[in-house]
Amino acid sequence: MLHSISYFFLFAFLFMGQVLRIMAYDRAANERNAIEGLKLLDKPLHWYRLDDGVMGGQSNTLHSFDSVLNFSGQINCNGGGFTSIRSAIPGGLSSDTTGVRVTYVGDGKTYKVLFSDGNKSAFGPSRRSPSWQADLPTKEGIEETTIISFESLTPSLQGGPITTDDAKLDPTQIQEMGFMLSLKLSSGKPNPVATFGSGLFPFSLKI
Repeated sequence: MLHSISYFFLFAFLFMGQVLRIMAYDRAANERNAIEGLKLLDKPLHWYRLDDGVMGGQSNTLHSFDSVLNFSGQINCNGGGFTSIRSAIPGGLSSDTTGVRVTYVGDGKTYKVLFSDGNKSAFGPSRRSPSWQADLPTKEGIEETTIISFESLTPSLQGGPITTDDAKLDPTQIQEMGFMLSLKLSSGKPNPVATFGSGLFPFSLKI
């Protein structure tokens, strides 16, 4: 009986800690403090951080711009497991846009490139439009360039891929893009420890 009570209070303590972190997470402030860096179709991009703190996690995202966009920080798999930077795309993309070219230097981890309509309900049941994702494998310290074809993107909704044919990507509806390190790949399968990490670990991607 005493053990049951102890487990109950431990669970309640951990749950309340997560709730308090969710309440303290200020996404609006992150967006207000976005930093300018890079251009897409001559449109300046302004990057803000969005990590698992929005769900009560404890990962930490850092980003800066000094001729390249620096995306780094620390993943904490205890109650979370993702970190990202995102930017609005003013005016969206033209209807004939077929993909985006990305040059980057990574740390051997597999990241993801994200595109969406900018819907703020990215993690809840109110979200109705998917984000479109592609994996971005990296080699430690090696500069690489790849073209992210829109035809290759996987639609994802509420943390998992969509298999329905109803999901069609319309470039003119794309209002936001981002880069993410997550415990899940775009397929919904686990990101292997070798290309993600475990426990508490740092990461670094330059774009």
